[in-house]
Amino acid sequence: MPQANTLGPAVGELEARLGADRLERDALLGPFTTFKIGGPADLLYRALTPDELARAVTAARELEIPYFLLGLGANILIGDRGFRGLVIKNEVEHVEFLDDRRVKAGGGAKVYHDLIQATVAHGLGGLHHFVGIPSTVGGAVWQNLHFLSPAPERERTVFIEEVVEGATLLTQEGEVREVDRAYFKFGYDYSILHDRQDVVLDVTFNLEPAPREQLRDVIRENLMWRDDRHPDLWLYPSAGSVFQKIEGVGAGRLIDQCGLKGHVLGGAQIFHKHANIMVNLGGATAADVRALIDLAQSTVKRELGYELKTEIGMIGEF
Repeated sequence: MPQANTLGPAVGELEARLGADRLERDALLGPFTTFKIGGPADLLYRALTPDELARAVTAARELEIPYFLLGLGANILIGDRGFRGLVIKNEVEHVEFLDDRRVKAGGGAKVYHDLIQATVAHGLGGLHHFVGIPSTVGGAVWQNLHFLSPAPERERTVFIEEVVEGATLLTQEGEVREVDRAYFKFGYDYSILHDRQDVVLDVTFNLEPAPREQLRDVIRENLMWRDDRHPDLWLYPSAGSVFQKIEGVGAGRLIDQCGLKGHVLGGAQIFHKHANIMVNLGGATAADVRALIDLAQSTVKRELGYELKTEIGMIGEF
């Protein structure tokens, strides 16, 4: 397997810029993902501040070292052979209250464990809908995180864009820039970050004051709804929905109609409660998951005529 020194003399310059003691070599990536699958990265750097994050990305770009920005590791599958280059782990997790409605959070802050708990404690609502969804702030904005609220009196899809006021970005041109919500051109499962190599340094949210107990009631309700349909990540590591939404049909429903719910290949399974989710039963490899994906796609195409397109990102070498 290639080692960091195969990246050439640029590694020495990278060490000079970021600190040799801050670069981990041949670091296994599986433990940093919700799937718990993935081989080693040649180099791993943990960015703890916005300046460190911007410096690491800028260095990789200028030195032409392949890099990948890793947040909570949800919604991705990393190959068994890992990633050739630099993985930058976004651990910019600060949460700062600007006034009685606005809060600024680092791009690596965890939406549930860092942000929701802090804002609910301050009696601020808007982010509480996304409880239980594994995501960092940067990942939430990248994907326009959303959740279908289950309560009949407010049943609708809630999007993160509704509470985003603005953000600080390291743009693909290398500038640190303040942008407003309109910059992101949010859509369903989409933001402009899909098409630009911008990096989220922090995001400012504008929230609504609400009684704490009312917010906690919604949190409990949403968690119960998710528990009935989604795997407990401690028991069944997964990457969330594998295939893109098919309007009016549902990818999971199609897979279920083909009798594949619960199907096992190697250490991976099409989840028995939700057929658009694949889980790691223990020791699953990326190859196991890819084989299940191929099986679902070919079976649905053959039996029902639909094309299933993957939603999760495929990272590294398989």
